[in-house]
Amino acid sequence: MAGMIYLIPVTLGGEDLLSVIPEKVIVLTASLRHFIVEDLRSARRYLRLIDKSFPINDTVFYELNEHTSDNEITHYLDPVSKGLNMGIMSEAGLPGIADPGSKIILLAHEKNITVTPLSGPSSIILALIASGLNGQNFSFNGYLPIKHEERASRLRELERSASKGYAQIFMETPYRSQSMLESIVEACHNETKLCIAADITLTTEWIRTMKISEWKRNMPVIDHKLVIFVLQ
Repeated sequence: MAGMIYLIPVTLGGEDLLSVIPEKVIVLTASLRHFIVEDLRSARRYLRLIDKSFPINDTVFYELNEHTSDNEITHYLDPVSKGLNMGIMSEAGLPGIADPGSKIILLAHEKNITVTPLSGPSSIILALIASGLNGQNFSFNGYLPIKHEERASRLRELERSASKGYAQIFMETPYRSQSMLESIVEACHNETKLCIAADITLTTEWIRTMKISEWKRNMPVIDHKLVIFVLQ
């Protein structure tokens, strides 16, 4: 009989586990000895965070990130086929969202392996529900282009969709958060609403929705913060 795949949530950077991860999820995670992870060091550090005596040396890890080829993941699910349970772990938040874990999840379905999602934080969903913007119709757009002109063009595209009532969610790496905000207020119309959700679930969490015209008058410093943007 085949084992099961568990989609393991992790914190969004904080170490106060019980404030964001249910206790039952922590106990189940600590019971697993096979993991598919986005980053080995982050995964090991998290497992030691939930259990200081976690047997890292007796645990099998398979790395799955943007550098992993499709050929490499072919045998990742072999332990599950032999009856062992396995966890899939993203670097932050939930696997499968803005995360390469979706590849192995789809493969599990193709092999008729049971996939069980576990409750935990998603910065994308938390930002949306805290924004006051449309939670009925929305799109997640991942990362936008880095080059200034391409980014501005993409922001105008998203603004057009947002003007029809579709909330547009996107993200940026911490060291480019300030640059992204500057691009948004430059490219978008004054009446467009923007939510900035920074450091979600951390002690430094800060979430605010205002019109672009208001952001122009009150530009915050969000450099080096983990930020989700919601536009409408």
